[in-house]
Amino acid sequence: MGSNIKELNEVAIFLRSDSRIDVKKISLQYVLGLTGTDEGRKALSAVPEIIGSLLKLTASDNTSVAKDACLALINLSADESCSKTLLNFKCPDKEGPSDIIVAVLSQILDAESAVADPSCIILSNLTRYRANVEQVVQLMEASGVPVDRIVTVFTNQTYNKKGANLHYLGPVFSNLSQSPTVRRYLLDRERCVIQRFLPFTEYEASVVRRGGIVGALRNCCFDVDSHEWLLSPAVDILPHLLLPLAGPEEFPDDEMEKLPPDLQYLPESKAREVDADIRCMLLEALTQLCATRAAREIMRNSGVYLILREYHKWETDRKALLVCEDIVNILIRTEDEIGEDNLKNVEVPPDLSEKFQKMDEDFIKD
Repeated sequence: MGSNIKELNEVAIFLRSDSRIDVKKISLQYVLGLTGTDEGRKALSAVPEIIGSLLKLTASDNTSVAKDACLALINLSADESCSKTLLNFKCPDKEGPSDIIVAVLSQILDAESAVADPSCIILSNLTRYRANVEQVVQLMEASGVPVDRIVTVFTNQTYNKKGANLHYLGPVFSNLSQSPTVRRYLLDRERCVIQRFLPFTEYEASVVRRGGIVGALRNCCFDVDSHEWLLSPAVDILPHLLLPLAGPEEFPDDEMEKLPPDLQYLPESKAREVDADIRCMLLEALTQLCATRAAREIMRNSGVYLILREYHKWETDRKALLVCEDIVNILIRTEDEIGEDNLKNVEVPPDLSEKFQKMDEDFIKD
């Protein structure tokens, strides 16, 4: 490690802004190679000069240099230990970004940036670890870039003029929505943010964008106090959670009338969500919405059972089947049988909780 640190201190000299462009490129390739190993990432994290140079080079006028700097930061940020080092790093001078959040947000917000997409991936990596989320939220606030600005960029699909699609902001929102602060923002009834996300549950062009938004919606569904609002016409979240699970099945007229308009008379070409993880997240969101009696009654009256009945016949993923059955078992019971207005208030003894978890795990493995 000692010799590596010495070598890296020498490499850092060639990454400075006043170095020749060809020397920078060669040095970046060397650094990029090191990010492919645990030992290399650990060594790089111990050299502040290199971290600072990589942040500055993301804004390089030379696209090749900027992209290689971003690729190195993608690999570093994917490592949990290195991600913490990156988040704690502060540039010692005023030349370039003050920290990694400022660096990536400046590229994401720049409509002319050629490295907006890799910058989104870096931000997604940094927020992947729950321990980092609150720190990222604080750094974003300190940078003067509110979440609302990122939402605007994400929902404008022609924002970047260099062809960047910004799909990885989807996972960023999923990760950030683990924070109570961000969930409060997303669920603010005056801002209408959650409504802007709903169309992306059916976004065919990118499983990354689609899955990220479904994950964010699922996390928001953990807020019991928002359930009736989410299910109300003001948001109307239910059709957006159910449509990806619906197929081309025909229903008798009496059943069809129970379904929301968006779920009635679907074409023969209607296909279900192809990604099993996304299907599970949709089902987990529905499970959370089953928490209170008022929400359960809305779901029963909206024909949720009918969609899940047909979906269950089609599904082959064991985990998804298990979650689906949990929802159905709740919805087919009467409220007298359930005997609890809010299921989250039911305390399960620790020994039974462990037993149920073991049964679920065994079921999924079989």
